[in-house]
Amino acid sequence: MDLRELSLDAEKVSERYAAAFGIRRDDTWFLLKLQEEVGELTQAYLMRAGQARSKGLTPAELHAAFAAEIADVVCQTLLLAHRFDVDVPAEIDRKWLSRLR
Repeated sequence: MDLRELSLDAEKVSERYAAAFGIRRDDTWFLLKLQEEVGELTQAYLMRAGQARSKGLTPAELHAAFAAEIADVVCQTLLLAHRFDVDVPAEIDRKWLSRLR
């Protein structure tokens, strides 16, 4: 999967979501929405790790919820990057992958 293409697709989904629910996506919303998603990921992790109520979910359901929240965090991060014109693949190459060379 290409990160640039994923970023554009996530933007389309976010725009539709915002239009459907009357959400104004300003700079602050992008950052706070990411924070919200990280909180949901934390909750899913704690449930999966047995450190929070499982709410009657099976281990498979807890893992699926955890995986879904990781996807939310990744996509919301891509939306934040898109909003501020950050080239994520280039930054990953510069910050992480350059250490492999």
